[in-house]
Amino acid sequence: METFGETELCFPQLLNASCVKAQRPHFETLLTYILVLALSLLTAFLNLLVIISISHFKQLHTPTNFLLLSLAVSDFFIGFLLFGQILVIDGCWLLGDHMCTMYQYLDYIITSTSVGNMVLISVDRYVAICDPLHYSIKVTQVRVKICVSLCWICSVIFQSLILKDVLKQPGRYNSCIGECIIVNNYIAGLVEVIFSFIVPITVIIVLYMRVFVVAVSQARAMRSHIAAVSLQRPTKVTAKKSELKAARTLGVVVVVFLMCLCPFYCVALTGRDNLMNASSVAFLTILYYFNACLNPMIYTLFYPWFRKSIKLILALKILQPDSCAANLL
Repeated sequence: METFGETELCFPQLLNASCVKAQRPHFETLLTYILVLALSLLTAFLNLLVIISISHFKQLHTPTNFLLLSLAVSDFFIGFLLFGQILVIDGCWLLGDHMCTMYQYLDYIITSTSVGNMVLISVDRYVAICDPLHYSIKVTQVRVKICVSLCWICSVIFQSLILKDVLKQPGRYNSCIGECIIVNNYIAGLVEVIFSFIVPITVIIVLYMRVFVVAVSQARAMRSHIAAVSLQRPTKVTAKKSELKAARTLGVVVVVFLMCLCPFYCVALTGRDNLMNASSVAFLTILYYFNACLNPMIYTLFYPWFRKSIKLILALKILQPDSCAANLL
């Protein structure tokens, strides 16, 4: 059985005022550093590819892709937030109370915006599948840009209200120097969980259940009438297939999103997080952030245009004149 040396403090010069470093094997700490750093860099890099792809290539400037762009931006910042987890692996925050509060504040904003983007994506797919005739009228680029902007603005305002006490007095809940925690009062915590998790997740599940039912019925109808429809209106069949494929792909994104977030919030809702050891809490936190890395991987598997754009970006062909007009579809 491995034994540890004497207790180490985050700030040895402060003696009793300093927090105690987490006691764990050196190999485990080093491995955690490597995994978190690799995941952070991979998340930022993959989402940067999505951002460049949709921003640069004009052919990808569609309402749905603008929603994916907003999600990629939030996931890109989550990659940097994940890098911040390196600072607390050994239980010590060395950057002071103000930086701790700012880090947690940005964390709340980015993650809530990511949830809001998922809701917008679900609404987009709901309209596209359940009301395809009016989709182009209801869902326009201007409206999508307005919704995305409101999503980010509302996240900033909402989290500023939730964390106003913490923002006024950084580090007020820290029990020792080197700790980085944010504790909300009961009402603020309940409101945050309801509007950042329960309501959005309920909306997402309800909308996608409806999308799934309609998509299945449409797929059956298409299979039964494919011969006649393909002769009379081939473009409409293609459009329906495209929408169904997009719904299926984004459905995978939503399911993965729920799988990554639900364990974290379920533990928070039950109030068992205080009873868990540091390793379990770290696992749930990293799983929460890991969703941001999975989304671009899903796009790579299901979207041919993303694979093509990656090749052009990595080959630096986007630096050539008129590369933004490349055919990716």
